[in-house]
Formats: sequence, C-alpha cells, structure tokens
Amino acid sequence: MGAMTNTEQLTESTATHMPARLEAGEHAPDFTLLAVNPDGSESEITLSELTAQGKSVILYFYPAAMTPGCTTEACDFRDNMARLGALGYTVLGVSKDPVAKLQKFRERDHLSFPLLSDPDLTAHKLYAAYGEKKLYGKTHVGVLRSTFAINAQGVIELARYNVRAKGHVESLLKKLG
Repeated sequence: MGAMTNTEQLTESTATHMPARLEAGEHAPDFTLLAVNPDGSESEITLSELTAQGKSVILYFYPAAMTPGCTTEACDFRDNMARLGALGYTVLGVSKDPVAKLQKFRERDHLSFPLLSDPDLTAHKLYAAYGEKKLYGKTHVGVLRSTFAINAQGVIELARYNVRAKGHVESLLKKLG
C-alpha cells in the first residue's frame, strides 16, 4: 500500500478530531458567547439561561457575515421573525466573525436577532458545525451552514447540516409549524 497523500492525511487527522453530528433528541451543548444585540448593545448570551427562561431557540451557524449567501440567510430569518416568534422561537446566528464585523452586518441589514461571535470555534465544534465540506470538487475544512431547533428543556428538536441559504427558513417553518 502506498504512502498517503496530503489530502488523505488531512482527512484522516481531521476526521478523528471532528465531533459527531448532533441529532434530534440529544441535549443541546451549552455555551456562552459574546453577542451583538438588535439594538447594537453587546452582551454575553448563554444558551442554558435562555432555555431556563422557557425560551426555545433556533441556533444557526453561518460561514461569514456580509457574504452573499450569509446575507440571504440572515435576511430570511429577519423577515420571518414574527412567524418564528409565533412558534415560540428566539433566533441566534453564530459565526467566527469578530464583534466589530457583526455590528456592521447588523446595521447594514437591519438584523433583528442577536449575532454571536465564536472566533475560536468553540460552539461550532460542540455542534459539529465545523468540519469537512466539498467546495468546487475539493475537500476543505470550514464552517458548515447548520441549523438547530432547541426546545425550552434544552433538547434538540431538529438538526440540519449543510443547509442551503436560500429557502432554508421556509422549509424550517414547515417542519416546525
């Protein structure tokens, strides 16, 4: 058997360090992250504190603020806040972006839900929202566009990986409604 290529070595070492994907019925991993709130204020948000207040959460991970796909997805969530709220959900968007970039994103697109900054990818990894993905036929390691519906007991109701930015919120509403 021949020597491994760099890609195979990367794949093998990456696969052993990537957390398993989460599934419905599992307890949602807790985290605390710095957030940019809709009014522009900054605070820390802890998932278990929200669920302890009886809130259900839509937690979504996106690759980068102010890029076309992520803007489409964020604006889709923004435009459906009333419908998600009627189902009892609070929306949280998570990226590896620094707070300053999240402030610009919030302001530019009038985002009406908290944007959480996870620069060291702690929450991304807890939710397996960081890992291998194919882009233009090549395998890369990066942020996986993922969404989780978490009930007020802190249990995952829905886990979706590698979602499409366009039309994602509508399919989520159908599933949850």
